[in-house]
Parts: sequence; C-alpha cells; structure tokens
Amino acid sequence: MDILVTGGAGFIGSNYVLQVVASGCYGRVVVIDSLSYAANVASLAPVAGAIEFVEGSTADAALVDRLVAGVDVVVNFAAESHNDNSLNDPRPFLESNIIGVWNLLEAVRRHGKRIHHVSTDEVFGDLQLDDPGRFTEGTAYRPSSPYSATKAGADHLVRAWARSFGVRATISNCSNNYGPRQHVEKFIPRQITNILLGEKPKIYGTGKNVRDWIHVEDHNRALEAIVERGRVGETYLIGAECEVDNVTIVRALLRIMGKPEDWFEFVSDRPGHDLRYAIDPGKIVTELGWGPEFQDLQAGLEATVAWYSDNEQWWAAAKTAAEKVYAVIGR
Repeated sequence: MDILVTGGAGFIGSNYVLQVVASGCYGRVVVIDSLSYAANVASLAPVAGAIEFVEGSTADAALVDRLVAGVDVVVNFAAESHNDNSLNDPRPFLESNIIGVWNLLEAVRRHGKRIHHVSTDEVFGDLQLDDPGRFTEGTAYRPSSPYSATKAGADHLVRAWARSFGVRATISNCSNNYGPRQHVEKFIPRQITNILLGEKPKIYGTGKNVRDWIHVEDHNRALEAIVERGRVGETYLIGAECEVDNVTIVRALLRIMGKPEDWFEFVSDRPGHDLRYAIDPGKIVTELGWGPEFQDLQAGLEATVAWYSDNEQWWAAAKTAAEKVYAVIGR
C-alpha cells in the first residue's frame, strides 16, 4: 500500500514514519507536516531519501485532496496537542484538530480511501486517584481542556463519517507517550532537559497526578497492527498498563541522571489538570495480538535520557522558546 502520514514530523508521527520505512511493508510513504513549532523535520533525516515530504497543513483542503488521491491509506497524527497552549489560545486547536480532520474525511470519502485516526485518552476526562476503574472503548467522553475537547470532536466526526458515508475508518486512543524526538514542552523531556542544563525539574501542583505511560515505539507497533488487521469502524485503546505519578517519574529521572531525588520544585498547577488516566488495552491485545515490548519503565527512561543527552542540537532552540513561554505563565 501507499501511505500518507499526516503530522509526520511531530513526535509520534516521525517515530511512526521511521518504523514504517524500516518495515519495508509499504510502497510510497508520503508525509505532510505544517512544521509548526512542535515539529522538527530533522526527525525524518534518517529516512529522507525513502519518503516524499510535503510542507503543508491539513487545514488546506485542496492540498489534502491531492495527497489523499494518490495513496491507499491515511494515518492521521496531525494535531495541536499541548494542553497549556490550548488554555492560552484554543483557535489553532480548532484549525488542526477539527477542520483538518474534516478535510481528511471529505478527501477519503471522495476517493474511497482508508483512514486511521490517532487520538488520545484525554477525551475521556480523568479518573479519581483511588478509582479502580480504567478507560475502555465504551467509556463516555468528558474532555477537560480545549485540546481534549477538539480531539473528542474529531473522534466524533470520524465515527459520523463512517456511519453516514461509509468511510473506511478506525480510531485509536492512546495513553501518554514517551521516548525520543518528543518536544521539550512535554513533561518527561522538559524534566530531562532541565536537569541536563543544571535546572531543577518543575512539577505541577502536588505531583500526585497519574499517567499511564507507554513507549512511542510500542504505540506505533499497535498502530501498524490496527492499519493492517484492525476491523473497519472499530476503536482500539492502546496502553501499556504502566500507571505512575509525576513525582515518581521525576525521582526516577533524577536517579538516572545522578542527582538527589528531592532536587525538584513544585510550581502552580495547570487549570483543570486531570488527576489520573488509565487504559484497559484488552481489546487490542485479544483481537490483534499486540503487546508492549518496553515493559521496564526504568530501562525505557534510561534510553530516553541517553537520546536527549546525545542530541542537544535537536532540542536546544526549542528548549529556549518553550521556557520563555513557561516563564510568562509562571510554570
């Protein structure tokens, strides 16, 4: 199959492109990305000769239509994804996460193509810290931020186009990713790069918020399974069953990097900060035979620290810009 990867210069998207090219299972690999602040075309350098890269936005309907017409399947990563930014200015999130998805759906509808839409567990809102429950494919949507609300809206659009127009679509909702090539505004790379620069890590609120962590390579292997073997019209939740609170993550990073475990500071909490995410991945495990390979969080964090330590030229400029934004909002 020929494949179009949208948002392919972002964190998860670029790692997916590298994985797809390495698999050798596809014909043409076309990548579109608007190269916003959170994308980095350097992430695609290892496969530059094996892909067709197009700088552009999924909000550009004509461009999307032309690209979709020339492939067999679309995998949509394109999204604005940082909660803090959505609280400051929601408009870019509407453009990318709603208008962009609408354009993709209309294009695959016109040309009879298959689409997989990559979403987040944040559409479900949050769980209480003492709640034994986990998110499933049947969990009701309760988004908490402009970011998660636009992702929820996109999920609903995909389902509506599948039911109303017969679009061949699947959806996945994944837990928090970590690994190489993640923008330094995100939690784990922000802490790693702070420590590398001699700055204390910063933790929102009490640090008791819990996330269900998954290595980006495990997420992308799950996506490959869905694209290849997933049932059209279905939703699959992806998670590695690795619930850890933010303080524990920071303490682990400090140990790995040779710093005292209490060498961090608390900062003001984010408005509407979700307490806990937890995914039940039973459906994708049972139906598609997927399972995470990075089951040792310590080893995964060590590899991630090593990548950022070895690739300062990749993140240095973005770090300066991100910290200027954090300084303004006091976090």
